[in-house]
Amino acid sequence: MAKRKTSKSGNIADILLERKAIKAEALEAASAESKSKGVRLERFLVDNKLVRPEEMTLALSRYLGMPPISLAHFAPNPTLLEKVPREMMSKRLVMPVALVGRELTVALGDPFDLMVVEELASQTSLDICPLAASEVEIKAVLARMSAQSSQTLDMEELMKDSGHDVEVVEDAETAEQQSLDEMLQSAEGAPVIRMVNLILVEALRTGASDIHIEPMEKKVRLRYRIDGALVERVGPPKNLQNAVISRVKIMSDLDIAERRLPQDGRFNIKALGKEVDLRVSILPTVHGEKVVMRTLDRSSLSPSLSALGLDPVSLEAMEYGIAQPHGIILVTGPTGSGKTTTLYSCLQDLNKPDVNIITCEDPVEYQLEGINQVAINSDVGLTFAAALRSILRQDPDIVLVGEIRDGETAEIAIKAALTGHLVLSTLHTNDAPGAVTRLIDMGVEPFMLGSCLILAQAQRLYRKLCTACKKVAAVPEEILRRNHIDPAALEGAKIYKAVGCPRCSGGYKGRGAVMEVLLVNEHVRDAILRGANTSEIRDMGKANGMLTLKDAGLARVREGITSLEAALEVTGAE
Repeated sequence: MAKRKTSKSGNIADILLERKAIKAEALEAASAESKSKGVRLERFLVDNKLVRPEEMTLALSRYLGMPPISLAHFAPNPTLLEKVPREMMSKRLVMPVALVGRELTVALGDPFDLMVVEELASQTSLDICPLAASEVEIKAVLARMSAQSSQTLDMEELMKDSGHDVEVVEDAETAEQQSLDEMLQSAEGAPVIRMVNLILVEALRTGASDIHIEPMEKKVRLRYRIDGALVERVGPPKNLQNAVISRVKIMSDLDIAERRLPQDGRFNIKALGKEVDLRVSILPTVHGEKVVMRTLDRSSLSPSLSALGLDPVSLEAMEYGIAQPHGIILVTGPTGSGKTTTLYSCLQDLNKPDVNIITCEDPVEYQLEGINQVAINSDVGLTFAAALRSILRQDPDIVLVGEIRDGETAEIAIKAALTGHLVLSTLHTNDAPGAVTRLIDMGVEPFMLGSCLILAQAQRLYRKLCTACKKVAAVPEEILRRNHIDPAALEGAKIYKAVGCPRCSGGYKGRGAVMEVLLVNEHVRDAILRGANTSEIRDMGKANGMLTLKDAGLARVREGITSLEAALEVTGAE
């Protein structure tokens, strides 16, 4: 066993006072009370929050001559976990940290427990190097390990109970003949309800934006979209495919007997201290009905534009735009790029008691207090254009149009902006300057657009690097050359790469927005009036200080927030 330094430096009380971790009067009172209760002083101080756990760890480290370690962002190595029994880790508060040659480094939640060091040496036949750690941090690591394994274990148990190992061969005709009563009975069975609940809870726990239940020929694939990337998890058994889908239909108030046509629904759940809406889409495929559930967590909405974490240039431009009394603001980007979140953040900044805000959306994703929201229903004739006409007779100050899809909607939105309303809307274009030519293609007159357009914005969502495991990386020249990036753009910056740990998904955790904001000044307005093309308008925007999507992405790379690969996958090489 590796020898540990045993020289002690003063006593723990003196060390705590020297480090100013506690005042002398409080320490004296705590010492007396801990003696009367028969509790060790260091435990009493931490349990009663008189000394922070990390301060106590450093004091014990100095007292015992044992190096300290912080486990705040620690990710256990599965190989090392096999060397120490889980029961010993929980009872004796030890955590294997590293193995170098024949020396196993372990963190001790109780550095005075030297017997566990002897036991580990005997069990593993390795030299043990102990480190002083916080009991609180070790318990937190053990809790995370338990939470991460419980969902998979529960699903595996459900599969065993459901006879997953039995191969079920069923032709299409037999499947169609399954009675409605049987479908209802199987969908409301305890294992199926528990299985669907587990799928939903796991989505909330991991922060997934979408849940995909996909019937394949011999299995059912379950995938979650976490931080923009699809991640596969253990799926339900094939023989419970119809029951699981029927359960989702029942929750969404859909027709469980209809399996030939697409269906859309919605339901609400409360779990993990959250209340979340789920938007359900069901699509018939050759192997059964595919289900996609979009999670709409109102608590994840940013309370304001400033909370979105934008770069200063984009934030200043957007704040200027929404401060204007009238005109139109266009937010563009592909599906899933966070356009709705940006618009809702704008509305929350604008939502005041003396302002009348009305929206028309398809569908209404989040219900916002104090804002009048209209859900589009094309089946009964309530289109964007029809809703917008009625909204303008409701004395609005601010109007949000969920999407400009056609020339009629575009024309009404532009006229609303010209008649003293602030209009916010979305458009599907690749970049901000492209919004101008897109609207003109829809039939909007250039002089009308030039008169009312405040700004056009394009955005993308990039994946943020996990702060616990990201590592400094060299940038291959081939990537820079292939994507037409000047090496000077990253010169002197510390570039990081994704690694991956139990705290994240493939080295990434969370997402942020990069924006390209084209402010319309006199030069841009003149260019619109004379029918300038997209490239010319883009050049004018750059001259006026506009950051392109690529430049905004590279700025995030230089700041160490994302990797070069993650930035390029959403902004492109231009």
